[in-house]
Amino acid sequence: MTTHTTRETNSGIRLGLRANLAQFTLLVAVNALVGGMLGQERTVLPLLADQVFQLAAYTSALTYILAFGTTKAITNFFAGTLSDRYGRKPVLIAGWLLALPVPAILAWGPSWAWIVGANVLLGVSQGLAWSTTVIMKIDLAGPERRGLAMGFNEAAGYGAVAATAMATGAIAAHAGLRPEPFFLGAAYAALGLGLSVFAVRETRGHALAEAALHPQQAVAETELSTRQIARRTSFTDKALSAASQAGMVNNLNDALAWGIFPLLFAAHGLSIAQIGILAALYPAVWGAGQLLTGWWSDHIGRKHLITTGMLLQAAAIALVAAGTTFGIWGVAQILLGVGTALVYPTLLAVIGDVAHPAWRARAVGVYRLWRDGGFAVGALLAGALADAYSLTTAIWAIAALTAASGLLVAVRMYETHPRT
Repeated sequence: MTTHTTRETNSGIRLGLRANLAQFTLLVAVNALVGGMLGQERTVLPLLADQVFQLAAYTSALTYILAFGTTKAITNFFAGTLSDRYGRKPVLIAGWLLALPVPAILAWGPSWAWIVGANVLLGVSQGLAWSTTVIMKIDLAGPERRGLAMGFNEAAGYGAVAATAMATGAIAAHAGLRPEPFFLGAAYAALGLGLSVFAVRETRGHALAEAALHPQQAVAETELSTRQIARRTSFTDKALSAASQAGMVNNLNDALAWGIFPLLFAAHGLSIAQIGILAALYPAVWGAGQLLTGWWSDHIGRKHLITTGMLLQAAAIALVAAGTTFGIWGVAQILLGVGTALVYPTLLAVIGDVAHPAWRARAVGVYRLWRDGGFAVGALLAGALADAYSLTTAIWAIAALTAASGLLVAVRMYETHPRT
């Protein structure tokens, strides 16, 4: 029996958002907590580097983003393989266990090396937990509403990033940069672990059930090695490889917004509270917008939304470089959020469209390896350019790179949504 949102397999497992609403909603809540763990850093850590640890070089100040991005990217790659081998739920629980000590280290770590170490743990945790919630929602949603499912997933995660960034900015403005802002993260970690252990159910059976619905294909197509999947996702398939490079540039932009924008705003005299508002505005628009854009991509296709989103991000970053006031930067943050919302769930939906259910989790892992590698590339590139030239030079350069990425999607990607 098949409807727009529900499909029953021969094994009795039902695919679709409606059929799995309770578990899907729980996973949305869990991913919001995962996002909150990242949000606790967005306002406070750049200011800690500057005002508490007095790191003068931008490259040194961004080492926490480099550590986070590198470890998260690598962990993403293995999260897909581990979730195929051992199941989704154990990987999710492992991610939360690694998150538990992070808020305490951020709150009381005596040196910058401790902060970098906390971000190594956070990167591994996010790679396991966020990747797994993505895979689990794709498992439950089935093929009909994959874009909408990714919209809910990313909206919850980045909505929580925004809310926590604003909350920690407000706390820091009244109580100082440490330790009080990080108490929120401690609560998130405890709640996320508890829900994952006692309430989340395994979803690997849904992926196996969906695979059984596919037309019979050659063994060579359904039983690819991890190396073959990595090569296809990274280079040979035009849609998958275009999505991978766009994802990397998108998160390169996020590293810029996370590590460089607050320093630029502070250099122009904005208060901690104002910086907190700007730090929250971009992920808030990004998060809320994905509720629409994921659904929209299910109706009009993926490619044009991704191209438009990358070009809009480039324009928004250029506006940050050109601006000097809170109002101009607020407009730029909104535009950057809209551009990212067009891109973020749609790229994940492309991976879900093209990858066979038998190797989809590993394809998601490879894509997220490239995407979150953008944090590391962004930290290195932005820091080096800012040290060699200026903050605004770094921002202009990344605006140009983002525009080039959007044009590459327009030229290389084919439309992947089956309805189109």
